[in-house]
Amino acid sequence: MPVISFSFRDFQDLLGRTLLPGKFSDLVALYAKGEVEWHRNDEVKVALDDTNMPYMWCVEGLARFFRGILEIETGLPEIKAAKAGKTILVDHSVKKIRPYIACFAASGKITEYLLEQLIQLQEKFCEGYGRKRKKVSIGLYSGKHVAFPVSYKAVNPDSVKFTPLEMNEEMNLPDVLERHPKGKAYGSIIKEFAKYPVLVDNYGQVLSLVPIINSNTLGKLKVGDSEILFEATGTDEDAVELAANLFAQNLYERRFELEKISIESGQKKWESPVSFSEKMEIKNADVEFLTGLKLSQSEIKNLLEKARYDVSGNSVTIPDYRRDILHVFDVIEDIAIAYGFDNIESAPLESYTAGSSTEMNGLADTLREIAVGLGFQEILSPILSSKTVLQEKMEQTGNDMVEIENFMSETFSAVRNRLIPIMLEVLSKNKHNEYPQKIFEQGLVSRVAGQEVEDREMISLATSHAKADFTEIKQQADAIFRSLGLDYSIERLEGNAFIPGRAGKIKVGGKDAGILGEISPKVLKNWQLEMPVAALELDLTRLMSIIST
Repeated sequence: MPVISFSFRDFQDLLGRTLLPGKFSDLVALYAKGEVEWHRNDEVKVALDDTNMPYMWCVEGLARFFRGILEIETGLPEIKAAKAGKTILVDHSVKKIRPYIACFAASGKITEYLLEQLIQLQEKFCEGYGRKRKKVSIGLYSGKHVAFPVSYKAVNPDSVKFTPLEMNEEMNLPDVLERHPKGKAYGSIIKEFAKYPVLVDNYGQVLSLVPIINSNTLGKLKVGDSEILFEATGTDEDAVELAANLFAQNLYERRFELEKISIESGQKKWESPVSFSEKMEIKNADVEFLTGLKLSQSEIKNLLEKARYDVSGNSVTIPDYRRDILHVFDVIEDIAIAYGFDNIESAPLESYTAGSSTEMNGLADTLREIAVGLGFQEILSPILSSKTVLQEKMEQTGNDMVEIENFMSETFSAVRNRLIPIMLEVLSKNKHNEYPQKIFEQGLVSRVAGQEVEDREMISLATSHAKADFTEIKQQADAIFRSLGLDYSIERLEGNAFIPGRAGKIKVGGKDAGILGEISPKVLKNWQLEMPVAALELDLTRLMSIIST
């Protein structure tokens, strides 16, 4: 949950209207899904529920949003930037390390308060949306002494020295990673590469070791500076461009003059920031279907403009500082927010039913109780995971995994298709805890089956300690099936995730009902697990069909 702090007086200046504190608290709760905490000396803190909307993680974004809601200023926010007069040269050496960059220059007065706000948004964006700088990081520089063109390239770590921010001695790049606090915190992002990415000006002066730390000379933005150089780099092009668009919009609304920067990468040349120019078609029928509101075209247009969209007929233009709009339903949600959820009348209750648990719920609960009785501790994990967890670290291949096309975070980029990988992920994060460790989870997985996606209820048990082996996990299977009153058999299973000869398919009534075995040393190494692990996974959907026949 992002929490931002700012001056309420500054918010009102940006809003263009005076608000009573109570009114502001109500607006934030009703329209921004947030909570307000008041402090002395005009300071206010806002905790926001949405973690994929960085344009709201700043006082400028909140003021922009409420200018629309209060109809002080509606439609697509204005932004103007002068044509590029400066250039950044991108070397091919960064392609496999951190390939994307976005930049702009801005002129205006840097006050102590504004600097605090810039740094606050920089840190919130990079830590949350930027996945702790791995996906995207941001650099802010005093542009006055930077000699263009600036080069973005990867260099041999021992070949470059500079004085990092808040230090007073020159270091080579490995020393920065080993000795500087930011190097210790984020060095793992680039440590695995033979070369490290840097920004260097035309005189060979280092602006920063990307994405770790700025230099203490060119990379130090100070109170009183009047020229800012902004750059964002990362592994996700959209996220990098979003960072530039967001900061440019904020500074423009603070009356800074913006200048685009020309970026040259091989034969490709463009000006940054880049407009996404994203449009969507919104149909009245979809609005009514999702919200229950029968709105005219003009009413929908008015609500969309309050939400800061541009509208032409059914075509809606999305602001360049937003990348959280993945579907027309997201736009329709903004229509409902602008309308006011408290203004939507409740639908009458038209049917009365008595709830009860399904047979599958009963089977799942029975197995959960058995697992607890066997000494296993239950975990609860997200249904979304990643290809790295589900396949790569498990030494698995295949095309039965459901991947998300436009994911917001690589960590949640696929729907889990098995539970054993989740068991290993949890164990890898608990190596500091006492052994033996015995965990289980019961839940849904999704798999591609031909042209369809099928959901299956599963349960997985994993045990990890110095003597964990096939015999132990088979004993757990024996206890489970004995408690269920079912007979089962085991057939030999060959798979990269298990030790050959120490894994098997679980058969019930001649049908595949699960797997069990000892995890292979290579997979354990991938997860940096030092203790043996044995695991089983049962297909409850299959067991339910067998029990029901």
